[in-house]
Amino acid sequence: MPRHKSSTRSQSRSHPQDGSSPSRHSQHAQTRLRERRHRLAHEAARLIAEGGLRDYHQAKLKAAQRLGILDDASLPRNREIEDALREYQRLFQPDSIDALRSRREAALRALEFFQPFDPRLVGPVLEGTADAHSPVALQVYSDDADAVARFLEQHGIPAEAGGRRLRLDRERSGDFPVWLFGAEGLAFDITVLPRMQLRQAPLSMIDEKPMARASAAQLRQLLADEEIDGYEG
Repeated sequence: MPRHKSSTRSQSRSHPQDGSSPSRHSQHAQTRLRERRHRLAHEAARLIAEGGLRDYHQAKLKAAQRLGILDDASLPRNREIEDALREYQRLFQPDSIDALRSRREAALRALEFFQPFDPRLVGPVLEGTADAHSPVALQVYSDDADAVARFLEQHGIPAEAGGRRLRLDRERSGDFPVWLFGAEGLAFDITVLPRMQLRQAPLSMIDEKPMARASAAQLRQLLADEEIDGYEG
């Protein structure tokens, strides 16, 4: 009766000895990438919170240099850094909660003051990442480029003139007047936009999406919700 040859050779070819697979290598690589992005986002957030950096791109590059992570794929998105900054402030800078609350309350008074110009709160004070150095940033709307300057002068508020370039959409950018002044021990940053921009917010420098804006009514609701959360906590 003929003897059957062993199939050990063919079996060894179909089952790698180390038990690894391409998909497992890919999963491991993705996990390592996520870990590097997480580390970089939190280091960038620390640099922003403690070092006073305001440019997210600069912060992530400095974090990458400090941690020795130099591949572009590991660089976190700005929104990841912003989320990490909120977490860092909550854990290590409890005073930032009071700074944020006081700025939001001052922002509400400023929104009411600039009511003739349909003002909107923007930036870190609205986003929840403001610290003791953050100005209260508003956008106001008027087709008269000098109207806000006259308004400030009429109310005896000395202000410094400046300018800011904003992206209106994916294809258009523009330069707009800015007025800087101090009140209530805080810095205020007022950008003047044409009224047509009320329909669509300029793009955020953080994620290139229309930036978040809040009217006086919306900010008043936000403050009320925070107060309720504080009681429940």
